[in-house]
Amino acid sequence: MIKLNVLDLLEKNGKTKYWLYKQLGMSYQNFNKMVNNETKSIRYENIETICLLLDCTPNDLFQIIENER
Repeated sequence: MIKLNVLDLLEKNGKTKYWLYKQLGMSYQNFNKMVNNETKSIRYENIETICLLLDCTPNDLFQIIENER
């Protein structure tokens, strides 16, 4: 499973979830699903914008979580 680490990156950068929401210009429903790892896809455009806003790379943005068996 791949997890989006955007909330951790926001905290490290002293930014809020609301700030990022306003910067991305997405619907709040889609944004909330994205940051809470409840979506199946994220547009490349949004990945790029988040990386530019938070001065990070896609490697910083995503984390692979092993499924417990």
